[in-house]
Amino acid sequence: MTEDGAGPSLPLRQLGQYFRRARSDAHLTLDQVSAHMEWSPSKLSRLERGQPGKLTNRDIRTLCEFLEFETEQTAAMLGLAQQAAVKSWWHAFGDLIPENFNVYVGMESSARHLEIFRPDIIPGLFQTADYTRVLDRIYFPSGSAEEHDMRIDVRMKRQKIFTRKIKPVTLDVVLHESVLRTIVGGGAVMAAQLSHLADVSTRPNVSIRVLPFAAGFPVGLAVGPYVILEFGTAPIEPTVVYVENYTGDLYLEGESDLQKYRSATAAIQRVALDAVSSRNLLRQMTKEYRQ
Repeated sequence: MTEDGAGPSLPLRQLGQYFRRARSDAHLTLDQVSAHMEWSPSKLSRLERGQPGKLTNRDIRTLCEFLEFETEQTAAMLGLAQQAAVKSWWHAFGDLIPENFNVYVGMESSARHLEIFRPDIIPGLFQTADYTRVLDRIYFPSGSAEEHDMRIDVRMKRQKIFTRKIKPVTLDVVLHESVLRTIVGGGAVMAAQLSHLADVSTRPNVSIRVLPFAAGFPVGLAVGPYVILEFGTAPIEPTVVYVENYTGDLYLEGESDLQKYRSATAAIQRVALDAVSSRNLLRQMTKEYRQ
């Protein structure tokens, strides 16, 4: 338990969700899995709900083996369990949790609403394949063509969360104007990317707005990229702030942290262009890049 409340921590909730999903995919009942683990069904149920309880590394390895987890998945489960006592936590790539095991993507796919601010690049959810490919080749200069294609495919599949027919996520996005004017891959790539943004912004569940240079610093200082994820099931699944960093990810659940980011979002949205003006700017810049 932390000072911010008595609910389960984010790592513990994620651990439980991965185990519950794996059991369901294997078509196993609580009784079947708990019998193998020599647990009571209630203990396994508490674990799947993310509730605190006694759990050893041996327990996790045994459960992962029974559910046929890959080695990397097992390492990720052990990493989540080691961080189960904290609410706001730092996921350093290659540390407790393997770099390729993306905790954020799992959270993103189950969220009901996302508020995104990007002062640097187009958010992954809205990147075209060509825009993604340029960035991926820079970040992974020694990667093979197959590896680049695999990461691009993952990025494109993520975008289904706002186009799916059943419970598509709603998004409120603010991009700094510099994102639109920073050239990635040349004029043709940028034209296609901004045209895609303009098209996506017409969806009823997506709002894309631009923070113009003229707005200055609405929060009083520079604010880095962040995402506020709401799941619609609080307090069982509380709101989380995800802060992306070059060397890792920061997940925040504390009420004081949430309030700061909500205040920042409100300040940014107050001075951002409205949705229609933002779309018009995207269309205008698309034409400029095509010239």
